[in-house]
Amino acid sequence: MTKILLTGFVPFLDYKINPTQQIVENLNGDRIDGFEIEGRVLSVDFQQSAEQLKQYIDEVKPQIIMSLGLAGGRFKITPERIAINVKDGEADNNGYAPIDESIDENGADAYFTNLSLRDMVNRLQKEDFPAEISNTAGTYLCNNIMYEGLVYAKQNEGVRAGFIHIPASFELAIQHGKIPGWNIQDLTTCIKLCIEETVHAANN
Repeated sequence: MTKILLTGFVPFLDYKINPTQQIVENLNGDRIDGFEIEGRVLSVDFQQSAEQLKQYIDEVKPQIIMSLGLAGGRFKITPERIAINVKDGEADNNGYAPIDESIDENGADAYFTNLSLRDMVNRLQKEDFPAEISNTAGTYLCNNIMYEGLVYAKQNEGVRAGFIHIPASFELAIQHGKIPGWNIQDLTTCIKLCIEETVHAANN
């Protein structure tokens, strides 16, 4: 069966829960129109997470790579348009805080996703979920993983790859105290709808 690699992250910084991990675990093993979801969770570590992603790609051999990240403070589901060749941000879970570094010194400045973002957003809005395309994935781990996934897609014809930022879950928002939250079931439903649109595009 054709595979989808769906990735999330472990908790990080002052976020004691990461809803992307919960979503990946919830959807692992689900099947959609001939595709099977293989859920994997990545470390919040610039070096390890990139190597883990490559390992999971080798293991799963996916036709679709969809990575998820938490954007605490965002109110909407935001599929990302572009990843840039920069890593710069707060310390990861191992204490590494890059400043103005390249992800790949010999790589392209940026890569655009080849996921059908407009179809995703239209579907989510049709189902009454707030959503919009984002033009910045930041320069932290989310951008880093998106860039690595797009490199693989660029090198392997027919592979689709991209990244979606999600708001916090209610559980995390209550713990954190200063960010908006969504029901985890709604967050999971939204990602499943995005996967359905991606599979539809891949099958047509």
